[in-house]
Amino acid sequence: MNSSIFDLFSLKGKTAFIVGGAHHLGYDMADALAEAGSNLVITSRSLVGAEKTAAVLAGAHGVEVLPLALDNRRHKDVAEAVRLAEKWKGRIDILINNAGGGSGRSPAHLFERDPVDVEDLIAVNLTGVLHCCQEVGRRMAAQGSGKIINIASVAALVGRDRRVYERNNLKGQPIDYAAAKAGILGMTRDLAGLLSPRGVCVNAISPGGFERADMPRGFVQDYSERTPLGRMGRDGVDLKGAALFLASAASDYVTGHNLVVDGGFSLWR
Repeated sequence: MNSSIFDLFSLKGKTAFIVGGAHHLGYDMADALAEAGSNLVITSRSLVGAEKTAAVLAGAHGVEVLPLALDNRRHKDVAEAVRLAEKWKGRIDILINNAGGGSGRSPAHLFERDPVDVEDLIAVNLTGVLHCCQEVGRRMAAQGSGKIINIASVAALVGRDRRVYERNNLKGQPIDYAAAKAGILGMTRDLAGLLSPRGVCVNAISPGGFERADMPRGFVQDYSERTPLGRMGRDGVDLKGAALFLASAASDYVTGHNLVVDGGFSLWR
């Protein structure tokens, strides 16, 4: 059976649950899926933030958007949010695990890190993702279909030259962040092994650095010079296609894969 390329990328009638979908890359992915026709559940730790994003996306694309407050570190809260999402539309077709950050106030250097900050970062970036995969994955397995997209990072693939951060007076990324994101990749592969026979595709996206207005220009230049494409990622552009591909029927024969969206940063080592 042949489908048009537009049909393969259409998400009309689908419902996507996007954890951490209110800002930055999470917002971009939500925007792409909504433009393709998907209804959305948008979560943020702040209900106000989720509500603002929901209103913008619903107005821009004419889809329905359910905003929810969610701290993915607490399994009980995840289970309740997933229950509400399922009750809303009867099913969840797409899960994007984008909650992240949480490096805390202590220094990034391993020898100076507060263990509480380490534990909190891993809880948000790894354990919380597992909570969401457990609750949504069981429902997708029961319905015999679904797409799970876990957001990892180029930090899981290469070590960092911390001199770039130091000379630009930046805190840098802690090693526990790399550990959590590497865990995402291992979890994605094994979860794909579990769920793919049940009709659920599980994949990851590893973004590289994305330029933000508050970044020192020296850091942007240093990072860009270490990237084969000569620039950092662009909000509103560079992650949308990857997310739509993995969320749609266009990727129905892709599972257990890590799609690296880094401008080639991980090549030059």
